[in-house]
Amino acid sequence: MTTRAGTSVPTPESNRVPTPETVHRPAPWVRTRLRASPLAAVLMAALAFATVFLAAAFPRVADRGADAALRDFVSQKGLNPTSLRTTSKTRDYDNAAELDRVQQQVTEKVGQQLTLSRPGLAHGTRALGDRGMGNPGYARISDANAPMLSLLYLHDLASRATLTDGTWPTPGTVGGPLPIVISKQAAQTIHIKLGDVIDNGVEGSGAQRNTVVVGLYRINDPQDPFWEDLGCPARACLNAAPQHEHWMTSGFVDGDSLAAMARWGSNAENFWRLPVDPASLRADRLDRTRNTISSFLTGPGATELIGATGRADLHSVSGLADILTRADERYQAALPLSTIGPAGVAGVATVVLCLAAALTTDRRAGEIRLLRARGGSRTGVLLRLIGEGAATVLPAAALATALAVVLLPTPRWGQSVLAALAAASLALLAFPARAALLWSRHKAVGGRRRLVGELAVLAVTAAAVAEVRRRGVGTGGGLDPLLVAAPLLLAVTGGLLLARIEPVAVGWLARLAGRGRGLIGFLGLARAARDSSGRRKPSVLPLLALLIAVTTTGFGATVLDTVDHVRTRAARIATGGDIGVSLPDYATLPESFATAAAALPGVRASTGAWVEPKARFVGADQDYTDAYLVVVDPAAYAEIARTVGAGEFDPAKLAAPGGRDTPVPALFSRDLARRLAAGPAEVRTPNGNGLRTTVAGIISATPALPDPGKPFVVVAVGPAWERLPDVKRINKWFAVGDVDPEQVRSTLRDNGGGQPSGIAKLIAEDAAAAGKATHGLPAGYTVHSSREAAAALADDPLQHAAGRLFWYAAAAGAGFALLAVLLTLFRAAPERTAVLARLRTMGLRPRQGLALILTEALPQTLAAALGGGLTALAAVTLLGGAFDISTLVGARVGDVIAPTLVPVLLPTAGLALLVALAVAAETLIAGRRQIATELRAGEQA
Repeated sequence: MTTRAGTSVPTPESNRVPTPETVHRPAPWVRTRLRASPLAAVLMAALAFATVFLAAAFPRVADRGADAALRDFVSQKGLNPTSLRTTSKTRDYDNAAELDRVQQQVTEKVGQQLTLSRPGLAHGTRALGDRGMGNPGYARISDANAPMLSLLYLHDLASRATLTDGTWPTPGTVGGPLPIVISKQAAQTIHIKLGDVIDNGVEGSGAQRNTVVVGLYRINDPQDPFWEDLGCPARACLNAAPQHEHWMTSGFVDGDSLAAMARWGSNAENFWRLPVDPASLRADRLDRTRNTISSFLTGPGATELIGATGRADLHSVSGLADILTRADERYQAALPLSTIGPAGVAGVATVVLCLAAALTTDRRAGEIRLLRARGGSRTGVLLRLIGEGAATVLPAAALATALAVVLLPTPRWGQSVLAALAAASLALLAFPARAALLWSRHKAVGGRRRLVGELAVLAVTAAAVAEVRRRGVGTGGGLDPLLVAAPLLLAVTGGLLLARIEPVAVGWLARLAGRGRGLIGFLGLARAARDSSGRRKPSVLPLLALLIAVTTTGFGATVLDTVDHVRTRAARIATGGDIGVSLPDYATLPESFATAAAALPGVRASTGAWVEPKARFVGADQDYTDAYLVVVDPAAYAEIARTVGAGEFDPAKLAAPGGRDTPVPALFSRDLARRLAAGPAEVRTPNGNGLRTTVAGIISATPALPDPGKPFVVVAVGPAWERLPDVKRINKWFAVGDVDPEQVRSTLRDNGGGQPSGIAKLIAEDAAAAGKATHGLPAGYTVHSSREAAAALADDPLQHAAGRLFWYAAAAGAGFALLAVLLTLFRAAPERTAVLARLRTMGLRPRQGLALILTEALPQTLAAALGGGLTALAAVTLLGGAFDISTLVGARVGDVIAPTLVPVLLPTAGLALLVALAVAAETLIAGRRQIATELRAGEQA
């Protein structure tokens, strides 16, 4: 078969239909790009992992700290205040089985909504009237006051007490004495014997009230919180009310003797105590828990309890709702410090991700433009870039979120996941968004448009600061976003201002350096004043990263430093100095103690004092006011007052007059100022002695009484001892200086004076029996140390959680700021390497090259550090008054946060040094190799 010239003859091969195996398929975009630059993909994944992990971790750290602080705060209040306490009047048919039934019903209903602490559950019945024990031979503190007995029935008493003598009580017989058991220790104190029929008086009808002791027991653990609000079951307690001193103890009856116990006490009350388990409380459910408790007190929950138990008079009370309210107030007060640090990290991390996107865009600008030139649509190119980023960012983000959830377990996950999603989205979209600017019509923002944007940021910052200063923190409750945003806005404003100033200032320094003989300084400063294109254009993002890190760190460090100083001062004021000794009314400090204590190491000034709490101030109108009388040595006491900062005065003002009948100069509290205007006043002691006084000064506080509940008068020791013989004693001692409290306690043990006697001895023994820590001192002798008081104030999980979260955020912010500087160096590395290579061919030595790089990089770092420090000081000045630091201090104070140089200087200098070392290390490690590569370009044929 013939064909035309130029045509081909069909063959079997040409007629074959292409198969999928023979068709050429382009390689997948994502796989190709990841294989082309694996190091960049790994670094991007690492950056996304770190950012997302921190974003997911910070909310969980805050939640864990808030929960731990809440549980500790509630646990410290004790078992009884944190319980739901339900009561009902005792009926004639009530017995142990009926009380058990009600307990089961109440526990079931309440346990459905609140987690109960099973070991603290208690129920029983108490007689509403205590009765005297009139048996002859029973111990009496005074002849008129017989020991008192209260009766209770307690479910399962035998599991918490051990029977030592006799038997457990049985139901009483009609007309016979009521069988009871009492503690063996109480029986020994009051002289009760097994088998005694106790005379408890007569009923209103004239019938005799008697109880018979059938057993003695010992409480297994007298310090167990279970025994709170259950009378005095472990021992005989002392009621030391003046003129009514007597012993008292509790006895327990059988569960089938409730009606008889009600007749014995004129009435009786059943009780069911349901303690809420503090470990189940969560900070995010405070409102729900409070509402639940309120419902059981006066709402639908109370109605359900009445219906389930069939007792119309069932009534419940609890202090837990108020405790949770105070806990929530503490949490809200500490929330700003806990949030400002993570917010600063978020700002720095955003800048770093933008810098990374800019670096990637610069590296791949030619590739992206080529794709557009070959027909790629904007949407198609962006989708490819997003898909490429998703292959690295999303797995890293998922792994980081899962790791944060596993390492930091907490019931709440919503905020953590949302923060992780936001960080992952930013890491994923930063590069595509930056790449989209390459083909934007307006490639560069004009000077006017930039100025308008900067002025807008400045206006928003000024408005935020003004609003925070006007209304304070969190007026609506919860986190105040304005307060959190204000330091960040100040940092952004400072960064924009510094971006305007820095190139001009560095250019001026370059011109000055150009007049000298050296070339390195001029070249480095000239390059620092320009960007990689050679134009005068500040690099805003690195400045913002450093400024935000320094500002937030300096601001938070100032807050914590202020809290430490205020806490120390509050502890000093509460102590009356750095160390103090207090004695009970019956005791007197011997002169030997004052002499030995004054010689202890670290004591700068010390004095003994007599504080009379029962004095009376009699004005010119002869009307009297109860007041404290403080008798001190003026010189030493004035030094202590000056050091503590409470009631400072000139000791010369208390100089005693010459005559015995002349009024004595005295310092008066402000409560008495109005009374003093009426004329001369007199101070009288309980023994009837009087001391005429004249005004030497008016003060609001004094070290001996830093927060008095009533007015006080301070007089010098000389005239007071001369005219008031009954106050010629010392019952307090104060000192300032770095004093070891254990040395003071040891000195007090060796020179503590005589032991108490009479009622004072009984009070001391009762305090010791109650298990109160005395450090080997007699009961009532107390050594107060401002060091220990400050440590006690600082021993608060809420404070620790807020401080710990801030320092975590500060470290993370410093790391991101350092990364921002390194990314800036990497971005300028190719152009800088080429310049150094050319200079190397002209004779530039390697050491000079390092100096040139440092000179180029450090001006921006130093400017950012200085600007950040100044911005932090400005933030403290403008926003410090909006913070209430009482919660962080641990005591109610009125101090405000004031600018302090050291807390700002230390993190600023530390971050600047860290960046300088990183620049030097990058230059020594990477710069030398890059220069060598640049110099060898073209060597291969």
